Amino acid sequence: MRLATRKLLDRSFSGLGLMAITLMAAALLVILVPIFVRGVGAYVFQGTVEHRKLLFDEFHRGDPDALNAELARAREARAPVYAMLERFREEVAEMPRSDRREFRGLGNEFEELLADLIGPPPGTEEAALVRKRYGQTRWDRAEVTLDHLLYVESWDFSDPSKMGQKVMLPRATDFKGTALEPAFAYVAENLDAMLRPRWTFYAGFLTDRPIDAHMFGGIWPELVGTIYLTIGAMLFAVPLGIVAAIYLTEYARPSRWTALLRTCISTLAGVPSIVFGLFGLAFFINTLHVSESKSVLAGSLTLALLILPTVIRASEEAIRAVPHAYKEAALSLGAGRWHTVISVILPASLPGILTGIVISMGRAAGETAPIIFTAAVSVGKALKPLEALSKPTRALSWNLYNLCTEHEAVDEIRHVQFGMAMTLVLVVLILNLAAIGLRARVSKKLKG
Repeated sequence: MRLATRKLLDRSFSGLGLMAITLMAAALLVILVPIFVRGVGAYVFQGTVEHRKLLFDEFHRGDPDALNAELARAREARAPVYAMLERFREEVAEMPRSDRREFRGLGNEFEELLADLIGPPPGTEEAALVRKRYGQTRWDRAEVTLDHLLYVESWDFSDPSKMGQKVMLPRATDFKGTALEPAFAYVAENLDAMLRPRWTFYAGFLTDRPIDAHMFGGIWPELVGTIYLTIGAMLFAVPLGIVAAIYLTEYARPSRWTALLRTCISTLAGVPSIVFGLFGLAFFINTLHVSESKSVLAGSLTLALLILPTVIRASEEAIRAVPHAYKEAALSLGAGRWHTVISVILPASLPGILTGIVISMGRAAGETAPIIFTAAVSVGKALKPLEALSKPTRALSWNLYNLCTEHEAVDEIRHVQFGMAMTLVLVVLILNLAAIGLRARVSKKLKG
């Protein structure tokens, strides 16, 4: 091949490689930037006095004297609305029977929306659901609820040539001439005084328990469960994977059995993850009875099988990359085969093995399908280490899916969904960085 042609091909391949790296980086930015931008909203937001009241009631966090003073000022700003509502009830009682039912229904609807915005009025019996005990705890959600209070969504189908057009009609027109008509303008102008928002850094999103199906609180049980499942999977997969790689590279002779075994390992790496979940349910729970039902142990074993092919292939390639002279030198000095593997080959191949472990760790932390049938539940407390052997757990990946698809108030907890996604990405990133740091340290020691 001519030198000019060789240079042209080298530049072409270098350009293609650079383009691939650029496209990958752009794809990561497109995916991760929105997650991080919206996920930060779970930790940093404008919290209302209702949020501070909830934190004190549920977690005993905050200054009670300052909170009571702030609640008193908020009640003072809310008092005129309740007074208008009481006068409206008196007006309804004096209306003709034909109008009484209509205005009573309109008043009840207004009262429900007002309670959703600023909380139940004083003297109301405490509701069973936590979400009914407080108003909006976040200012961004309060603005959305205010729109629902001020306007009624309607559709205009007057033009048959067009699709229906959404029209927002002022709700105050339904109360024209009543004592409640001025309440709409008052709430719009004084909502800030009623809810008293201020910027809040909520570190408890990471350490608090969830309350009322993640309407409030944090994601501590999901975080703990994810760590348990990841560490458990690595405890089972890493020793088995390394031992299998040693056998295939150092002990197994070339044969049909060895070729079949390698084919099975490669095939196992391409099996859909949901199949591993069904296998884990059938084998570990129903056959081996490692636990009576779902448990972290069963989920860890299932995840270990999922990542085992990756650990085996990465370890095998790392062992093969060790110079053959290392093995010959050790054997010539009288070392046995097993002693050579343990003292010479494994230390030299450890950086490559750690690379496979890093990749496997990230996959184990983010998998959802294998733990649906074996370990994950939607509700429950954070487990203690010994409880992981027999009890199921929450997990970031499963609960994120659950909140995005099955929650009754899915639009109201978007900040929780994105905060959970960002936390999961950060957990995987931290685990990978820790493994990469360990690999760099090992490589440095090997180089002397």
